[in-house]
Amino acid sequence: MNTKHELVLERTLNCTPGNAYRCWTEPELMKKWFAPKPWTTSKVENDVRSGGDTCVTMRSPEGQEFPNPGVYLEVVPGKKIVFTDAFSKAWEPVEGTPFFVGIVTFEDAGGGKTKYTARARHWTAENCKKHDEMGFHTGWGQCADQLEELAKTL
Repeated sequence: MNTKHELVLERTLNCTPGNAYRCWTEPELMKKWFAPKPWTTSKVENDVRSGGDTCVTMRSPEGQEFPNPGVYLEVVPGKKIVFTDAFSKAWEPVEGTPFFVGIVTFEDAGGGKTKYTARARHWTAENCKKHDEMGFHTGWGQCADQLEELAKTL
C-alpha cells in the first residue's frame, strides 16, 4: 500500500477501546473533545455506519463556525472508523478538492488501555504537507489527550 501521503498519530490511551470508540461516535461526547482547545465543537450530526453521513462543526475562539461534512466509508463497531471529506450527504461529491481520508483504530492494549491510531491519508503530497504544517500532530495529539480524559470518566 502506498502511504507516502499519510500522517499518523499513535498513542496508548488509558481507557478501554469501547469508551474511546463511544467518544468518536456519540454526538454529545464528541462535542466535549473533538476540537483542540480553545476551539470547541458546536454541532455534531452523524449516522455512524458504512455509507452514513457526518458533519462536525468546529467553532473558533472568535465564534467563527467551520462545518466539516463527510461520509463514513467503513465502520467496525468498537474497532475502526474510516471517513472522508470527499463526499457529503447521499454520496454527493464535495465542492472543491477533497482533502483526506481518516482512519481511526482502537485496539485492546490490555489492562483497560487502548492502542489508538489515527491516520490521515491525502490525495496529494501538497495536501499532506499542508495538513502537517497546519499542526496535524499537535492538534490531533491534543484532541487524543482530550478524548482520553473524557473516555476515562465513562
